[in-house]
Amino acid sequence: MLPQSQAEEAMVSSFNLTERDDREDEKSDEPGSGLKNFLWHGGSVYDAWFSCASNQVAQVLLTLPYSFSQMGMLSGIILQVFYGILGSWTAYLISILYIEYRSRKEKENVSFKNHVIQWFEVLDGLLGPYWKAVGLAFNCTFLLFGSVIQLIACASNIYYIDDNLDKRTWTYIFGACCATTVFIPSFHNYRIWSFLGLGMTTYTAWYLTIGALVNGQVEGVTHSGPTKLVLYFTGATNILYTFGGHAVTVEIMHAMWKPQKFKYIYLLATLYVFTLTLPSATAMYWAYGDQLLTHANAFALLPRNGWRDAAVILMLIHQFITFGFACTPLYFVWEKVIGMHDTKSIFLRALVRLPVVIPIWFLAIIFPFFGPINSAVGALLVSFTVYVIPSLAHMLTFRSASARQNAAEKLPFFLPNWTLMFVVNTFIVVWVLVVGFGFGGWASMNNFINQVDTFGLFAKCYQCPPRVPGAKNH
Repeated sequence: MLPQSQAEEAMVSSFNLTERDDREDEKSDEPGSGLKNFLWHGGSVYDAWFSCASNQVAQVLLTLPYSFSQMGMLSGIILQVFYGILGSWTAYLISILYIEYRSRKEKENVSFKNHVIQWFEVLDGLLGPYWKAVGLAFNCTFLLFGSVIQLIACASNIYYIDDNLDKRTWTYIFGACCATTVFIPSFHNYRIWSFLGLGMTTYTAWYLTIGALVNGQVEGVTHSGPTKLVLYFTGATNILYTFGGHAVTVEIMHAMWKPQKFKYIYLLATLYVFTLTLPSATAMYWAYGDQLLTHANAFALLPRNGWRDAAVILMLIHQFITFGFACTPLYFVWEKVIGMHDTKSIFLRALVRLPVVIPIWFLAIIFPFFGPINSAVGALLVSFTVYVIPSLAHMLTFRSASARQNAAEKLPFFLPNWTLMFVVNTFIVVWVLVVGFGFGGWASMNNFINQVDTFGLFAKCYQCPPRVPGAKNH
């Protein structure tokens, strides 16, 4: 292990030292730089872990009980663990490909000062322009709709505190609020936000768990799931979406001082996320059962009190953070398209980023289907972006004997040869294409179309209870 570790350090030493020196130069001359550095400049292993754990589960935490009601408790638990492991594996593959790409470019004396490497550039450097185009299309579309989902969730959540405004109006308001993320330069500057975000989801998850157990089972509760294949695979695809949040893995790695240490961070983040998702979804389904089938947002079934209001407010703040996580790579792409990515002025970059927010705002108003949209995005976009493409890219990058022999990173200790590596990757590709994209796509699109037929596009208040004059709908 020692020679490999030394090789890793040597491989990335020059760009690590160069970039860290640049960052130190940026920070050292500023008054009050100590506090600013602590809150603003993050590139450690711990920063990356907080970023991964915080970004992995946000509003989806509130929809997992809904998925359990569609699938049943046993399937829900098994698939959470299964997709959590699959997601961690493909995040590992992405990290390996990133290091391979950087090591090759380093040998060519390519400098990445003032340039953030993105996934489509890794694919371009390793596999060529066609893979770049595919990666760019899927990644940008997924991140676009990932940002849309956060806006929808903001409107859905705030409604449970203040229903004087409908959800569509709240979407207008939070679209403007989330647009302020244009001022955050990169993932390097999310240190304090990632830390706070994880604390917020932790509170919410345990509020759901404890609240469900304290309130107990509702009268006449039933647990009939799964009853229909379309519901079963819709729920399964939402779980696939839950653990497919690593469309921003490359950007998080690039923000690290030593990216080669990222390899197992996503797995460690997933293990922590299990402590949030499994207890909360299980407890909510136990307490409310089939009622969750018509309440995609778990907040809808819990009684209003100070604890719930606190959870709603914390989730709103966290969704703002997650919106920034999903949107920042889109900002980078847009900056590169218009030739502004090397600009150092935060205010100028913020100004040119604003057009990215407009289509997100518009789509959130067209498709306000909190819950069903997660499954549709999971089946059609996440399945390719974070499962199929990384697995295929890894196999094609190392298909030749010379590429395997000269690989910047060696095989993990639990896979003794390349044959097993290819077998694992092939299984992921086939499974996700058949179950995730095939059955999941069929089910989630059926469910999504049903929501459109029931509520219509531009729905003013999706799944809102009927208003009673002079009464609060809580």
